[in-house]
Amino acid sequence: MAEVKSVNQANTLSMGTSLKASAIGGVVAGIVFGIFMQMMGKLPMVAMLVGSESVAVGWFVHLMISVIFGLGFGVIASGRKNLYGLALIYGIVLWVVGPLLLMPTMLGMGVMIGQAFTGAQLMNLMTHVGFALILAFVYSKTNK
Repeated sequence: MAEVKSVNQANTLSMGTSLKASAIGGVVAGIVFGIFMQMMGKLPMVAMLVGSESVAVGWFVHLMISVIFGLGFGVIASGRKNLYGLALIYGIVLWVVGPLLLMPTMLGMGVMIGQAFTGAQLMNLMTHVGFALILAFVYSKTNK
């Protein structure tokens, strides 16, 4: 019985550590990604998700989404070795779910799957993969 309790405590500790590292990674990657979004004038569109056009609100919403995405990564990355391969796939999934499906639908534009391979959406793909790779890097350095 003591062995089971010890294993459960270790799993809880490692998942807790993983979630902490991934939340930190989400914030760091979110800040880097947010700087690019601000340079491209995209933060007011993010703010529109909550009925605003403020850059400050856009930053807040963006960072909250970044932490949520970071935590999602922490759940699936816990105990895995190939974090960068996982991050590559995760970034692609974030791209499909975010700017191709959820965000345009929430803004009344419908899904954007048909525009997936336009220049703007390919740039979105690269930034989401970059976000995920930064997230994985920070995660690997703080998940100890």
